[in-house]
Amino acid sequence: MGDSLQIMIVMILYMLVVIGIGLAFAKRSNQSSEDYFLGGRTLGPWVTAMSAEASDMSGWLLMGLPGVAYWSGISDAAWTAIGLAVGTYVNWLITSKRLRRYSEKAGDAITLPEFFSNRFHEKSKVIMTIAALFILIFFTVYAASCLVTCGKLFSTLFGFGYVPMMIVGAAFVLIYTIIGGFLAESASDFMQAIVMIVALLVVVATGTAAAGGLGAVLDNAASIPGFLDFFGIATPATIDGVQQAVDGVPQFGAAGTYGPLNIVSTLAWGLGYFGIPQVLLRFMAIRSENELKQSRRIATVWVVISLSVAVFIGLMGRALFPTSLTTASEAENVFILLSTSLLPPVLAGLVMAGILAATISSSDSYLLIAASAFAKNIYQGLLHRKATDKQVLTISRLTLLMITCVAILIALDENSVIFSIVSFAWAGFGATFGPLMILCLFWKRINRTGAITGMVSGGGMVFIWKLLIRPLGGAWDIYELLPAFLFSCLCIVVASLLTAPPSQEIQWEFDEVRSGG
Repeated sequence: MGDSLQIMIVMILYMLVVIGIGLAFAKRSNQSSEDYFLGGRTLGPWVTAMSAEASDMSGWLLMGLPGVAYWSGISDAAWTAIGLAVGTYVNWLITSKRLRRYSEKAGDAITLPEFFSNRFHEKSKVIMTIAALFILIFFTVYAASCLVTCGKLFSTLFGFGYVPMMIVGAAFVLIYTIIGGFLAESASDFMQAIVMIVALLVVVATGTAAAGGLGAVLDNAASIPGFLDFFGIATPATIDGVQQAVDGVPQFGAAGTYGPLNIVSTLAWGLGYFGIPQVLLRFMAIRSENELKQSRRIATVWVVISLSVAVFIGLMGRALFPTSLTTASEAENVFILLSTSLLPPVLAGLVMAGILAATISSSDSYLLIAASAFAKNIYQGLLHRKATDKQVLTISRLTLLMITCVAILIALDENSVIFSIVSFAWAGFGATFGPLMILCLFWKRINRTGAITGMVSGGGMVFIWKLLIRPLGGAWDIYELLPAFLFSCLCIVVASLLTAPPSQEIQWEFDEVRSGG
């Protein structure tokens, strides 16, 4: 039996297990929209932590981050990883418990837009509608990044065309999400978080041995200008985006600088966590706020190990296959190349299932949250307020289909760089919802006007900075999340202070949540 066929069989078996989980939870998930979208607030601490991080990291962890390290060295990838690790811990530390308590107090909200709307006792549902629209926009982009991962994975492994394989991956994720809902998603995410970290550790252990040990990997990295420098960056010598090689040696130019502005900009990735719906929903869904401390420890350990290993895999790949991946887009296949070259087919299939696990765990989260934003918040909350639970579930599934189709169109370009797609969507969520979430939970004076202003200004600034300001270069070349996040904070505070304070009832509710009542 050929190696590719063995890998394919193992991955098919893995997908059947995932579908089995969906079927096992299907009956319960379809009892009500709360069960379908939030699992009835019954998640335990391990499932809460592991599913939150698996759905957050996606195929970006196994392809995007190692690809950045392979292409330009440690600085960009490592500072991003540090920002994400710190952001993970702080978000669990200060946000999780109060959001769990507040979301139940604020009309037992089961979606993020619903929480924001209920927080300000809205009747016209403007906040809910704006939040739902931003979720639809950015999660469609996010879902596209997952489909790019599927396309690259299957086309690289089996030699099939990128577009057909991307569409097959989209169909599988869509069917799975429709079947199982939030509980199935969270349960499978728990399993997939384990698969992901095992896959990373297996590849890094095998690859390090094949490269001649840790010292050999680091010596090779140190021989490339700027590659192993936290305050510099390697610059591949390229022609039309393709790195040049001479006598089997990849060519690099002089090391670039990676100064304080670059570092602060990259560390800003951590700010995104305060506005990422798939993580915040886990805070809302845990069965008891008292279990969040245990979840925080589990999540932080998983993230630190996974991010560290993912960055190192990029360095290891450059030592073992220095000229095999010659563009920034191809560099994101380094994990696949290492796995299929160094491992027996069956084990390689399991490791490839790790990439599939990461992609599925994220894309089903993105699709489900986006569908709930439209079905629950726009369709039922705004257009058809007397809609039954059955109608909401039907609309959510139709929405899943539409979002998937749009994501497929975005993902048609096989030269797409996963890291770039994810960074834009991450900035969108972080700036649109992050400042609003923090101030909703910790500032009593915030009002409805401030909330609306903050969302629109934060989300809008992501587009403005990315498309108009950042291309100017120099001091303007800052990751769009940082300026957009700060601008949103400023707009919320100024708009709230210039308008009437929230009602006494809203302030009493805030005080009750703060005191633990």
